[in-house]
Amino acid sequence: TEFFRLFMVPGMAHCGGSIGPDRHDPMTAMLNWVEKGRAPASMVASRVVNNQIVRTRPLCPYPQVARYSGQGSIDEAANFRCVTP
Repeated sequence: TEFFRLFMVPGMAHCGGSIGPDRHDPMTAMLNWVEKGRAPASMVASRVVNNQIVRTRPLCPYPQVARYSGQGSIDEAANFRCVTP
């Protein structure tokens, strides 16, 4: 829509500390939308363990979900696409 989007974070607990990719930058996405008119098509979330990124996943605007392309590592966001189920 023009003025809101819902991005669910699969595997993330209420305030982080879960096994899912819980690090992402929604503030920059919102600033780009409000100040530059560029609404986010998706965002990338990361799972960090011992200061190393071990997994990235796209966060898709509802009702879309991230679907694995079938090729490449399941730990890399580039191998997923946002699709409507």
